[in-house]
Amino acid sequence: MSAQADAMDRMYRLTRHVYDASRKPYLLGRDRLIADLDVPPGGAVLELGCGTARNLVAVGRRYPGVTLCGSDISGEMLKTAAGNVRRSGLAIGLAAGDATTFDPRPAFGRDRFERVYFSYALSMIPDWRAALAHGLALTADGGRLAVVDFGFCEGLGPLPRAALHGWLRLFHVTPRAQLEDEMRRLASAAGRPLRFERPFGGYAMLGVIG
Repeated sequence: MSAQADAMDRMYRLTRHVYDASRKPYLLGRDRLIADLDVPPGGAVLELGCGTARNLVAVGRRYPGVTLCGSDISGEMLKTAAGNVRRSGLAIGLAAGDATTFDPRPAFGRDRFERVYFSYALSMIPDWRAALAHGLALTADGGRLAVVDFGFCEGLGPLPRAALHGWLRLFHVTPRAQLEDEMRRLASAAGRPLRFERPFGGYAMLGVIG
């Protein structure tokens, strides 16, 4: 087990049981990302850092008939994900893996996906740039890579930002100030368009390559 996997398992061994209920008030923009995925009929979706599979279940309900796959570095979170998938009645593939190197072929029998996304995961991945680049590499030609994560509260002021970021540090969460620049660099190198927004007064960042 890697040091990062061990750290995530320690963090979520107990909190995974209340994760979805406790995170709903402040993981803003997840449902907007899902609504904007616009998964083509018969398309395949991969969430890197899928956690409890809450998002994948929502994707499956919004886009019936698509292939749903998720990977997470935490075996503890995948236990909760497996339970949520069973209760949903949806066919969702789950696999353990590091977002910077995950190979979907052994687990899911495919190399690329029409839609790949990160939802509040890059802020917890130490080598987030490598994870982002790997996510784009797993995106099919003509597909999309989407990201939603914590922002810098540009429209809310310095006090809300200081409070939010100070609280996030307690959970080893680091908002990525260079996220837009890195997504723009990757999009330019791949010859793909980038859309980037800072909704909720900059509380969140939402970017789409493709």
